[in-house]
Amino acid sequence: MTIRKFDTKALDIILEKMVDTVGTSKNEIFRIGEQCRNDHETLTSELKEVKYMVAQMISEGDKLEVQARLARKRLSDVSMNFKNYSESEVREAYEKAHQLQMELTLNRQLEKQLRDRRDDLERRLLGLNETIDRAEHLVSQISVVMNYLMSDLKQMGKVLEDAKEKQDFGLKIIGAQEEERKRLSREIHDGPAQMLANVMMRSDLIERVYRERGPDEAIVEIRSFKQMVRSSLYEVRRIIYDLRPMALDDLGLVPTLKKYLQTIEEYHKKRITFKNMGEERRLPSKYEVALFRLIQESVQNALKHADPREINVKTEIGKTFITVIIKDDGKGFDMNERKPDSFGLIGMKERVALLEGEIKFDSKQGVGTTVFIKIPLLDKN
Repeated sequence: MTIRKFDTKALDIILEKMVDTVGTSKNEIFRIGEQCRNDHETLTSELKEVKYMVAQMISEGDKLEVQARLARKRLSDVSMNFKNYSESEVREAYEKAHQLQMELTLNRQLEKQLRDRRDDLERRLLGLNETIDRAEHLVSQISVVMNYLMSDLKQMGKVLEDAKEKQDFGLKIIGAQEEERKRLSREIHDGPAQMLANVMMRSDLIERVYRERGPDEAIVEIRSFKQMVRSSLYEVRRIIYDLRPMALDDLGLVPTLKKYLQTIEEYHKKRITFKNMGEERRLPSKYEVALFRLIQESVQNALKHADPREINVKTEIGKTFITVIIKDDGKGFDMNERKPDSFGLIGMKERVALLEGEIKFDSKQGVGTTVFIKIPLLDKN
């Protein structure tokens, strides 16, 4: 399977454009909201004036209504007693009643127009209020989106790199498993399998020696045969120990670490010190196996890459936490530099994460490396 390298810089450019576009949209919505507020202030002022004019028209209309009613009554009286009034008095009564009626009609028309204008302004103000509220809500939502884009998604490139790294790590594990199976197959074939084949041959030889040369020489062959069986048993036990130290199940973490680190010290001719600061007690199996493998990986990394003079291993088993420190005085490494073959460190991080713990690496070139592991004891059984 071919895995294409993802261009994280291109993704960062796309995210920057997204942020710019969202920011522009936010400014546009903000400007719309501000314009709506300005229009709202203008219309509110106009509505106030229109309401005042409507009130004036109503008051003036009420007065005209009274005057027009009196004028009509005067005209009616003049018309009924036409002979008692002069022509000019009749014409004056008629003209006054007509004028007041025209003024009243005009007043009612203006009042209706002002009422319609008032109703229209109130509807427009209601729409503007809804637009302003929606604009404020959108600006708030866009601000949240921008904060999310600028804080979390800005790290998308790193996230994808980590995902790619984990995928590579998974493939590396599969490859390592296959290599381990091949190694075990070779070791079993070249070691115990060959020795068991020799055991069969030697057993046949012992029978023939006994028949042809007598019991004395057969006893010599049996002693050699026992030595061969003993060597085969040693090889089998060595392979089993590499897979999982039996002492871990029988004795627990601390005694197994003492024995393991002592063996490594003698084999590599390096000074390796071990100290347990807390109480020496048994832990659930998953903790003992995980901690043993983490310490084993750390020590092997130091021996393989750092060329140290001394390695110090400290453990502290408390009531709620297990703390482990592995420190060497070797070459150290640049923590900002990512190496393509640093799958051992990734594996250690994954193993610690499964136990909901934390792991930290502190290293300086020419000074050495310190690995700090802290794991909570969540399993009380």
